[in-house]
Amino acid sequence: MRYWLIANTRAGSGSRGADFWKPRLERAGITPHQVRDLGDDAWETELDTEDTVLVAGGDGSVNLAARVCLDRGATLGVLPSGTANDFSRNLHLPEDPDALCRVIARGRIERVDVGWLDDQLFLNVVHIGLGTLPTTQASTRLKRWLGRFSYAAMLPQLRRLGLTRGFKATIHTDEERIEGRWLSLAIASGSFFGGGTRVPGASPRSGRLTLIAVRPRPWWELLWTFLVTRYKGATPSDNDSVEQYATADCRIQMEQQHRITADGELLGKFAELQLRIDKGALPVITGKR
Repeated sequence: MRYWLIANTRAGSGSRGADFWKPRLERAGITPHQVRDLGDDAWETELDTEDTVLVAGGDGSVNLAARVCLDRGATLGVLPSGTANDFSRNLHLPEDPDALCRVIARGRIERVDVGWLDDQLFLNVVHIGLGTLPTTQASTRLKRWLGRFSYAAMLPQLRRLGLTRGFKATIHTDEERIEGRWLSLAIASGSFFGGGTRVPGASPRSGRLTLIAVRPRPWWELLWTFLVTRYKGATPSDNDSVEQYATADCRIQMEQQHRITADGELLGKFAELQLRIDKGALPVITGKR
């Protein structure tokens, strides 16, 4: 088995690049076969099926590396180095870097689900509406300064951005059809999004997508819902602004095009989306015992 250390120097604060991780991996008994920058795609064709890709970056970087691992049959290892790092939470990885490298060296592998929006892979969440703001509106400095709370920090800007009324969309799950006006739609393949907000009842091992639909409400009510959900792992019991559905596939039709993001990266504008889950498709190193 060969280990590849692939680093994105632009992720997070930029302090957890190859120079940060390489000595820690070596202390844990791992000597990377190659150290490459994520932007240098020549390494992709050199991977073998027995190799392990250790990616140091945020969720967007992990997404790119995961696609390569799927194409080449390699195993993915995550060295969280970005702002949100939601996918690493799905893998029960320790936050301490040295402890994490020891987990990587132990090499326990499991297979987790991946989501697809047409031919675009996603590991965490696809956003429409409010959830796209941290990607499309928040500056890099803001995201670095506020970290995971940059998502909540965008809520007071709803009126300025003209989002208070939301948008009309029809949602088709594998069991029902739902029409409504929504402030945000989030389709998650894992248990976390938004920098650590837990998706109630969701798992990257369930073979189901979790769709969270948020209705237009005042920003302060949404902020309260965000904070309660984040710290309790469930929406407030008296709150009717959030609906949740589980489905193996999903189609969303909108009256006009809207910006779409996946794992924190802008994909463009769409009026219709077709999403599905691919159960147990990706081999990953996990901290789960």
